Amino acid sequence: MMNKSSLLTVLARLQAKPGKESELRQALLGLINPTRLEPGCVRYDLHESNEKPGLFFFYEIWKSSQALAQHFETHHLRDMQKKAPELLSEPLDLQYLSMISPAKE
Repeated sequence: MMNKSSLLTVLARLQAKPGKESELRQALLGLINPTRLEPGCVRYDLHESNEKPGLFFFYEIWKSSQALAQHFETHHLRDMQKKAPELLSEPLDLQYLSMISPAKE
């Protein structure tokens, strides 16, 4: 059984450049399947703001910081990093979180 306290949660915020919302959405959707197949990925969900179309959030849970580091080295993520300057209006914002409430059983 996995030790839940060792899990790493990441909230990634990505803002599309004006006119690039659809292109960014498609690029981000393309990350989901390969990322979910990574051995250290527990959860990898994409959300879009209801109030501000083109503002995306990934809610991610990783087994460890090492698993996340391996994610950053994958081919699919490196390809996305190359596309980011033409699609994002501001730098990627990553927040690293630790759950402090009891987990829902």
